[in-house]
Amino acid sequence: MTYIELYKDESSLSGRLTIGGSKSESNRLLILKGLFPKNLNIENMSSAKDTKILHKALFGPNNVLYVQNAGTAMRFLTAYCTIQSNKTFTLIGSKRMHERPIGVLVQALRKLGANIDYLGTEGYPPLKIYGNKLIGGNLSVRADTSSQYISALMLIGAFFEKGLSLNLEKKITSKPYISMTIELLRKAGISVFWNNREVFISPATEPLASRKFFVESDWSSASYYYSLAAMSKQVDIQLSIYKKESLQGDQKLYEIYCNYFGVKTSFKENSLFLTKDPSRNLPEYFECDLNQCPDIAQTIAISCTGLKIKCLLTGLETLKIKETDRLQALQNELFKVGVRTYMTENSLEIFNFKNADGKPLIQTYNDHRMAMSFAPLALYRSMIIQNPNVVEKSYPNFWRDIKQLGFSLKRWSEPN
Repeated sequence: MTYIELYKDESSLSGRLTIGGSKSESNRLLILKGLFPKNLNIENMSSAKDTKILHKALFGPNNVLYVQNAGTAMRFLTAYCTIQSNKTFTLIGSKRMHERPIGVLVQALRKLGANIDYLGTEGYPPLKIYGNKLIGGNLSVRADTSSQYISALMLIGAFFEKGLSLNLEKKITSKPYISMTIELLRKAGISVFWNNREVFISPATEPLASRKFFVESDWSSASYYYSLAAMSKQVDIQLSIYKKESLQGDQKLYEIYCNYFGVKTSFKENSLFLTKDPSRNLPEYFECDLNQCPDIAQTIAISCTGLKIKCLLTGLETLKIKETDRLQALQNELFKVGVRTYMTENSLEIFNFKNADGKPLIQTYNDHRMAMSFAPLALYRSMIIQNPNVVEKSYPNFWRDIKQLGFSLKRWSEPN
């Protein structure tokens, strides 16, 4: 087992960092490039492990596709493989991946004519997929479980003979990710109509014109620097490459950190600049619905922990089916740093703070966001993070980058 211990004084924080391309944008564009290999050129691709796994699966020679713990790859490839005529694929993942549901997507694809078999428990990977030419047409699908199911269907919609007409049922979760998919489809030259709960994607009857895409840096990766800024007394951080008009729903974090934590964001020349607002008084308590950006929930919970702000974070129903049950993981590890919480199926409340002695050992549960979200607490005390290499899933350079900001890091390994 590998560990990392980190610490830095909280008084000041300054640095200039370039963050890697968005994993969400990169993964969607990779599927489109797999469908239209001669028409799409992608620059500033994410270096995340998840993106590399998807790239290997799409453009490698094997029909047995091992996606490890990459949930987006599992869902997007499930849809992608169904339209690969006369090809058969076996889609497998890690033990945790085989515990994450995929039944809503498989059921939807079957209604469109896809031939998919479960190789284990009904409703969960691994899968056997027999590719074929699908007619497509009208389909109603639940939108309250995972937006990735919706995006997976939309990404292949132009390859159906009749296109794809979707009716989104129930509460739409993580809606910005659906918006991102639609905008990238349109930029690729695919005709998409979207009106509230109805989405129609026209079949691609003619070859697409060549397109060049430049992937914006990842906003969820930027969230950890917002958290660091919130806990520091003096801040001067520049993060590149970002734009004010972003496709990423996690961009909402700059409003949240301005409103509740006194972190100001300025945009200039494809960079964002973080500073402190000395006039902003921190709240004693606040509520925030993160249904549209649940990936920043852990970061916000840690910011509240460091600043001792009580809060209620809602809209977190999708966190229970991520790399780990993130709500339970948060509750477990926050307890180690003296934070008392109340958890439901879709919310986390921080209601009390107590002193905790020693250097807390934070388990990461094979979840990249657990490692990175807890790291800013090292501004107050030495923190030990277990299995720090898990950050490779989305942000491989994380430890290198925070070292550039002045953090002291010590790594060591113990025999398993």
